[in-house]
Order: sequence, then C-alpha cells, then structure tokens
Amino acid sequence: MSETQTPTGDPGAASDAAPTTATAGANAPSAGAGGRRSLLPRITLLRHLLVLVVGAAVAVLLLESTELNTNIKLGNVAYLAIAAGGLTLLTGLSGQISLGHGALMAVGAYTTALMLDVERSEEPPSLALVFLAAVAATTLVGALVGVAAARLHGPYLAGATLALAVGLPGLALYFSDTFNGEQGLTIRPPERPEWFTETVEQLSGATGRGLNDKWVAYIAVACLLISYFFLANLMRSRMGRTWRAVRDQEVAAELAGISLGAWRVLAFVVSAAAAGLAGAVLAIVVQLAAPGSFLPVLSLSLLTAVVIGGLGTLTGALLGSALLVFLPPWLIDLGRDVFDMEEAQASQSSFVVYGLLLVVTMLFAPAGLVGTIRLALLRRRAARALTRSGRG
Repeated sequence: MSETQTPTGDPGAASDAAPTTATAGANAPSAGAGGRRSLLPRITLLRHLLVLVVGAAVAVLLLESTELNTNIKLGNVAYLAIAAGGLTLLTGLSGQISLGHGALMAVGAYTTALMLDVERSEEPPSLALVFLAAVAATTLVGALVGVAAARLHGPYLAGATLALAVGLPGLALYFSDTFNGEQGLTIRPPERPEWFTETVEQLSGATGRGLNDKWVAYIAVACLLISYFFLANLMRSRMGRTWRAVRDQEVAAELAGISLGAWRVLAFVVSAAAAGLAGAVLAIVVQLAAPGSFLPVLSLSLLTAVVIGGLGTLTGALLGSALLVFLPPWLIDLGRDVFDMEEAQASQSSFVVYGLLLVVTMLFAPAGLVGTIRLALLRRRAARALTRSGRG
C-alpha cells in the first residue's frame, strides 16, 4: 500500500513534496525521542502483520474465556469499531466531519439482508461474496456523496451528511415491498463449518444457539482485524501522508499539485467502504436489517466514540466503540444495584454519565484518551532526552 499513487497526474508530487511540510511534526516522534530501539519490525507491513497475529490470538482468548453474552457484545464492538475506524480516517486524517455514517452502514446491512434473506428459496451465496457486495454497494454510494460534498467544509459538510442519515433509512419505508418497511428483513444465520463446531465444543462446551452466537462473534472479530490491518497500512502509506497534508496545509498541498477535491472524495470512499463492511457485520450479528437500527443517533454515537477514543487513531476508535457497548449496561447495573434506582431511571442516568464523560474528555483530554496518553509519553521521552543531552 505504501506505493499507492495519487489521483493527480504527478504521483510523486502529493506523496513527497507536501507531506514533508504538513506532517513533519507527526512523523518526528516516531523517530524516537531518546533513541530507543523498537522490538517491532521497521517495515510497516511486517509490523502490522505481527500486530494482526497478536490481535487474533488475543481475540481467540477473549472469545473462549468469556460467556456467550459477552461474545455477543464483542460482536457489537466489532461492527461499531469497523465503522469508527473508517470515520477516524475521514475525520482524523482528511479533516472531514461526517454525521451520515449510520446511513452508509444501512446500505451495507440491507445489501447483506437482500442476499441472505430467510425467504430466499435458492442457496445463499458465500459470506465472503456477500461482504464484498455490501462493501461495493456502499463504496458506490459513498463516491456519489463524496463528490457532492467535496466542496463543503465544517458545519456545512456535517449538515449535508446529517441529512443523509435522516433521509436514507427512510427509503426502506418508501420501498416497503422490497425492504419490508418497519419490520425489516430477517437474515438467515451463516452456516458453521464442521471444524469450528468440533473445536468449540471441545474448548468451551458450547452447543446449539451458543455455537451460532460464537461463530457470528468470530466472523465479526475477523472482519474487524482484517479491516484494521488495511486501514492501518493505508494511514501509514503515502496516501495517509497526503490526506494529512490536505488537512493541515491546503495551500501548500495545492501548490504541490494535489487535487484537494479528489483526495477528499477518495477519503470519503474509503471511509464509506469501512461503513459498508460494518453494516454487513451488523446485519450478521443482529440477523435483522430494519430502519430503526440506523437512526441518526447511530451516526452521532460513532462520532462520539472517535472523539472520546482519539481522532486519527484506530486504537482510539476501538476503545471508544468498546465504551459505547460496555459502559451503558455497567452504569445501568450500578444505578440499579448500588443506588437503588428503577430500571428506567438507571437507563436514563447512563446517558447522562456518558454525556458527562464526553464533555470531560473534550475539556481535559481534547486529543482523546489514546491521543492524550500518547502525547504524555512523547513529552516524557522528550524530557528524558533533554536531560541526557544536558548531562552529556
């Protein structure tokens, strides 16, 4: 991915000239203030492959050491994190704010539902083909929206994408014969391979519905790992550096021969592809595609997860998505069991606490949780390096 060319006529202009000005500060810390040698491979692809393998091992340990209810929640984290990963690329790297990613997820979910509808009499296609179709359909919609919104900035772009989030799910009601209106389309669960059934029965003893839930959780986590592998390589490639240049120094980027509109559209397309995969995974996990699942609050929740976790970092997108899934139930249990609240009161208080967490994060950790920790570590290393140079 690091050799990807730019959409402009000069492949080297965007990747070599402007990023040196716009991203020098972002790349400088990676050189290692303090001169520490990293144990990870220097080649980006190998480093991300190693992280992928470690992440897969951790995912297996989590899925096999937790109960089935937690497996389902991990599946929910997976599809939210996929969409948040695409959004953090769009907002964190290219500087475009989108409030319409919930609608893009709806495109992927309904594409999946149409291909895996329980009322289909013929044999369903393979799951890989279904995911590819969902990504392709959402990428096409994202390209159309990206071209239309390429000249919009800030609140104007946010307003346009919010209109998309409000209007697009309503098409399911208008074309109720195809999309079954408010009831939505029920999706048949994916077939489990024999080896998976035998292995899981030996490891965890899960049977029946538990096997289905665990298989779906594995599918969701696998999609998360694969999508993050591609997004991480993309963000570290010449394309990622060019997006940072477009975000930080528009004038310098234009002078370097970068087409700002083309690169913004490309960022929107990549982000839409991630949202399409997230919608497909959501449809598999929930086994339903209905308009109520893609209200504007979903888009706002994704942006909230990215802001709390840290803009521009996939780790932050994952952390923010995990908070979206695990924090509200924990707060509800806390309010009901500790503060003796009723169920409705505890549920409403969880939203209040989550909103307060967002406000506190914006005030005291504007770079997000992951970004703030990273900046603190970089300052500490820089201080140590200055101390050593002073002694020398």
